[in-house]
Amino acid sequence: MNETKVQRGTAQPAAPPDEAGPGRLPRAVWIIAALFVAVELALSDRYGFQQDELYFLVASHHLAFGYVDQPPLAVLLARTTDLFGVNPTAIRILPAFAGGAIVVIAARLAALFGAGRGGRVIAALGTATAAVLLGAVHIGNTTPYDLLAWAVVLLCVTTALLRDRPRWWLGAGAAAGVGLENEYLVTTLIGALVVGILATSAHRRVLATRWPWLGGLIALVIWAPNLIWQFAHGWPQLTMASALHQQNTSATDYIVGLPAQLQYVGILGVPLVIAGFIRLYRTRELRFLAVAATLVVLYVVLWVPGKVYYSDGMLPVVMAAGAVSAEGWLARGRRPRLRRGLIAAGVILGIVFIVPSTLPVLPIAVLHKVPPENSLNDGVGWPQLAAAVTAQDKALTQAGQTPTSVYTGAYAEAGALDLYGAGDHLPPVISAHNSFWTWGPGDAADATVLVVDALDQVRPYFANCRQLAVFNPPEQVQNDWNGLTIAVCTGPVASWTTLWPHLKHYD
Repeated sequence: MNETKVQRGTAQPAAPPDEAGPGRLPRAVWIIAALFVAVELALSDRYGFQQDELYFLVASHHLAFGYVDQPPLAVLLARTTDLFGVNPTAIRILPAFAGGAIVVIAARLAALFGAGRGGRVIAALGTATAAVLLGAVHIGNTTPYDLLAWAVVLLCVTTALLRDRPRWWLGAGAAAGVGLENEYLVTTLIGALVVGILATSAHRRVLATRWPWLGGLIALVIWAPNLIWQFAHGWPQLTMASALHQQNTSATDYIVGLPAQLQYVGILGVPLVIAGFIRLYRTRELRFLAVAATLVVLYVVLWVPGKVYYSDGMLPVVMAAGAVSAEGWLARGRRPRLRRGLIAAGVILGIVFIVPSTLPVLPIAVLHKVPPENSLNDGVGWPQLAAAVTAQDKALTQAGQTPTSVYTGAYAEAGALDLYGAGDHLPPVISAHNSFWTWGPGDAADATVLVVDALDQVRPYFANCRQLAVFNPPEQVQNDWNGLTIAVCTGPVASWTTLWPHLKHYD
């Protein structure tokens, strides 16, 4: 197999053979990516919508250049359900293909770093079996597109520097701009890359050319509509960033932050990531990537350790570098079959142990045995919640106390009732959580309000409140929506319009 040797801190790639040429990827890489997409789509409707997806489905009918908690792109892409129907598969088609593209980009980065056929395949395998990617692209929120934007920016910047193709900076700028219209985390990548280039000598001179700055200008132009929206609305993202910091900086978050980042890369991914960091630091031309990856990891560990997946946009680069080292390790061994067997074992064990915790392969009936921290559990129970609220609405109506609106404590519950309660003719569903607050109460009346998971919040503003029921997901599933109170409140002290500023909450 082709091997990249590191001597005196500089990578010296050997001439690649046949199908592992500089601009080609082995057929196996495309097969791995295709299987990845196929598995994601095959399992896409096994449980139900994740909470962000419910939120985005409602937001997609309030299209704007921004929202209090994210830019507009992922919300706009949620409108693909208009083409394929409102179901989990429809909103997850594009994320699945984004994941497949990231697998291919990891292999392409390995080729740029000097990997032959085997190294490119290992990079694809390691990326495709990483827990963070398997889980992230199963959900139609901002994360799949954010990971793809990072991968494309890294591919373009690396190609521009290692292949002396300055026009690739324009592609990096375009990818960064589109990424910023999806998720603000791309700013972390941009800052880390700039510092990485400045802190290392191999490519510092590129910043004296016009190309990186033209790329930055392209990114700024693409991002401008959202920046203008943020400015016009008082920069709500700053409030959201502060809330995220406060919610993800517990003592436990700091203790498990770094180990959890390794856990997220998968069984095969752990040795590849460790080897990848070593190779990036030892190779002069790639050291800027090592510095950038380290800065991103430090940002997550120090600022938002509870959001361990925030650093995984760097995964394709580090995985690709590790794959080059793994290819060399295979070539040097006296027992190549044994070493190849260890890599195959890493893939198999990753599938056996990681897939059940990241994709919905288990029957719902056994999910009560799965820890509630598993985000997959959150996809269970939304139709049942809507049915429970509808039942209370009908009971109150029969008792002569017809509800005039439904108020929920979280955007997920509002989204679920908007989706699943529409056929049951529920009264207007409103919430003051995140962007739901910006949409206001509309013409919802406040005489008799069904209150879902918000009794403590609204009780001070009504003369009478009483609990009607407590909702729990079916099959004893444990998730974030256990023990939701359903109540009714009457006798408002003021109109919804007057109360609305007091009910706003971002998190």
